[in-house]
Amino acid sequence: MKVLFLAALPVLTAAAAPATPAAVVHIKNFAFVPATVTVPAGATVRFVNDDGEAHTVTSDAKTFDSGGLDSGDAWSYRFATPGSYPYFCAVHPYMHGTVVVTK
Repeated sequence: MKVLFLAALPVLTAAAAPATPAAVVHIKNFAFVPATVTVPAGATVRFVNDDGEAHTVTSDAKTFDSGGLDSGDAWSYRFATPGSYPYFCAVHPYMHGTVVVTK
């Protein structure tokens, strides 16, 4: 007689879908497009590298940094506090953008 034991299987549930970004900034032609976006506090901004070169999204105040984004990579950041958040590309420091966060 064969006895079959079934191990407890984990119950899989659908993971929460990532929040839809309030704004998308594309990195193309060595620029952030659009250069300035305005979002409400708590919103997420998605940065997409459409260039053939690596770039970063680095806060002037060093409060956030995407690390290197290769061509086709994307990175998102949630802006919790109202204010103005200037950023640049650490690889190409002449590239600048700003996220304005409202209440």
